[in-house]
Amino acid sequence: MTTSPSGTVPLRAVLFDRDDTLARTDPGVYREAALWAASRFGLDAREAGRRMAEGWAAQAEAWWHLRSDEDEVAFWDIYRADLGRALGLTDGQARELMAAYPYERFMKPVEDARAVLETLRARGLKVGVLSNTLPSIGRTLEALGLSDLVDVAIATCTVGVHKPEPGAFEFALDALGLPAPSVLFVDDRPENVEAARALGLRAALIDLNGQVPGALHRLSDVLPLVEASVKG
Repeated sequence: MTTSPSGTVPLRAVLFDRDDTLARTDPGVYREAALWAASRFGLDAREAGRRMAEGWAAQAEAWWHLRSDEDEVAFWDIYRADLGRALGLTDGQARELMAAYPYERFMKPVEDARAVLETLRARGLKVGVLSNTLPSIGRTLEALGLSDLVDVAIATCTVGVHKPEPGAFEFALDALGLPAPSVLFVDDRPENVEAARALGLRAALIDLNGQVPGALHRLSDVLPLVEASVKG
């Protein structure tokens, strides 16, 4: 469940998923945001936290059709209005809450994320990110402190096809300017890993919870795979 055969093609790039690979949701920020809203607007913190979590869960698949930054702005306008109604806030208050706790603030980089990307870049490898996410992937990578180490960042929304569809990987390969066998793909979903392998990419499954035998359990586990590929 680690990598696919690479033949004699040299490794030139590592392409990562974002969520649960390079970054994770920080539950503590939900609590922080709920307490902030309770203090600022006189809400019950527990109820505010529940409503915020429910609001995001309800929109979990609503963004797949977005194609541009303008589409995303409209998406967040609708989200803000719905959240404001759920919390009993005015539009101005809902705007204030969203400004204080934007989407990217709820993410944190996984352990050693920056060090791993720095090592890959020092090895002369390109670094890419391919994520089933909203168009604002650049802003999220910047908030994570990783954007300066990423050569290509692709949100599948802007492409119009999502992993595990082949077109998502093909778009990423074109953006990297590399053939499939020269790219190692790392993702937390088995279906995405298998799809990448079917297209000829090297591929590794990552499970940061440490529950899947044979998977990478830390992001830094990518580095021995890279070293083996370079030596091989």
